[in-house]
Order: sequence, then structure tokens, then C-alpha cells
Amino acid sequence: MDSLPELKKKVEKYRTLTKNALEKVALVKGLSEKDKKTAQAFLEMARNYFSDAKYFEEKKDFLTALAAYSYAHAWLDAGVKAGWFDHKVDDRLFVLP
Repeated sequence: MDSLPELKKKVEKYRTLTKNALEKVALVKGLSEKDKKTAQAFLEMARNYFSDAKYFEEKKDFLTALAAYSYAHAWLDAGVKAGWFDHKVDDRLFVLP
């Protein structure tokens, strides 16, 4: 198990990474209505997990915060991989297809 300072450092890293990814990501233009609806649901899940992570971080539940930040980012990466999110070709923030 990571020590508390190492865990807090990871939480900060993933908070920043995911915050930047959320600010950068956008829906790809020209999606079908079905794909657009699904992509919006992925984005909403990412935002919800990010919000949850901030809550857990404020409560000093750093392990749960890290998990929630990771889930938030995973929703974004999945949307990029599916071709629904414009990732601005940023391989620092996203796993590119």
C-alpha cells in the first residue's frame, strides 16, 4: 500500500490530468443522434465521477478519490477510443485510437 504522501501525490496528478482532459474534450462533429446521445452520456459519467472524486478528496478519502478520478478519465478515454470525442491529438491526456 502506498504511503499517504505518495497517495496524495497520485490523487493530485490524476485530478489535474482529468480536469485538463475534461476541459479539452469535445464531441466530434457529425455524429449520428444515437452516437451523440451515447457520447453525451459518457461525458456526463466522466463529469459525475470527477465531482465524486473531489468530494472524496475533500473528505480525505484519498484512495476512493483516486479510484473516482481514474474512472472519470477512463470514460473519456473510452469515448476517444470509440471516436465520439475530439481529443485534439493529445497523447498526454488521452489514449489515442
